[in-house]
Amino acid sequence: MSAKSASTPVIQLTDLKKRFGVGDAEHYALDGVDLTVNKGEFIAIMGPSGCGKTTLLNIIGMLDRATDGEYILEDRNVEDIRGSQQAAIRARQIGFIFQSFNLIERLTVLENVALPLTYSGLHHTKRIQRASDVLKSFHLQEREYYMPWQLSGGQTQRVAIARALVNNPSIILADEPTGNLDSKSSHIIMEELSEIHKKGNTILMVTHNPNLTTYATRVITMLDGKIDTDTAEPVKHEGASSVKRPLGKPKKKKLQKRKAKK
Repeated sequence: MSAKSASTPVIQLTDLKKRFGVGDAEHYALDGVDLTVNKGEFIAIMGPSGCGKTTLLNIIGMLDRATDGEYILEDRNVEDIRGSQQAAIRARQIGFIFQSFNLIERLTVLENVALPLTYSGLHHTKRIQRASDVLKSFHLQEREYYMPWQLSGGQTQRVAIARALVNNPSIILADEPTGNLDSKSSHIIMEELSEIHKKGNTILMVTHNPNLTTYATRVITMLDGKIDTDTAEPVKHEGASSVKRPLGKPKKKKLQKRKAKK
C-alpha cells in the first residue's frame, strides 16, 4: 500500500453527538467525538461498557444517525444522503461483523453469505457462486449446505466474516467479533481479520480484550462518550509466562550470605 493511499481519509467525524432520552432521562452516548480514519487503518476501539463504542460503530455504519455534528464518508456528508442511498452505500462499501453472528437460522450457510448480494443486481446463480468462492477462501466449502445451528462458534463467526466480505467492501466494522469465542477460535478470527487488513481494507473493531490490540495499527479508548486516548501504535500486552524474571540467581546469592554469617 502506498503512503498516499494510507493517508487518504475515508471517515471524518467532527463534534459528533448522539443523544438518547428526554428531560431527566436525557444522556449523550456520544458527546463531541472528533475522529479521522485513513484508508487502510486497523483501529481497535476500547473502553468500559456504556462508553459509546457500539453507538459510534452504528453511526459510522449508517445503522443509526447522529443527533449533532458532521460525518463525512469519502468526501460525502452523510446527512445529505437519503435513506435508500445509505442502504446502497452500506451494501457496496461497508461490511458488518457482529458478536452475536446474526445468521438467519432457516437459511443454509451458502444462502446466508449470499444474502448481502440480493440488491446487487446479480443473477441468483452468480450470487451463489460468489458466496461459494468466499467460503472457499475461509476453508468452509464443506459446510456450504449446513444450517447455522450445525456449526461451531468459530465456524459461525467465519461464516459471518465471509458474509461481510462477499460484496468486497472497503470498510469492515467489527463489534466484539471474538466476544463469544474461546481463545483458539479467537486467534483464528483475528488472523483472518489481519489478512483482510493486509489486502488494503479499513477495519474498525470494538473490543474489550486488550490482547487483541496487538493486531491494530491504532488504538482508541473511549470514556463517557468521548475519545479519551488515541495511540497510533499497537499496544503490546505480554502475558505473565513471557516475562522472564531472574529468580534463581538472587536466591543463590542470598543463601551464600547466610552461610557466610554462620
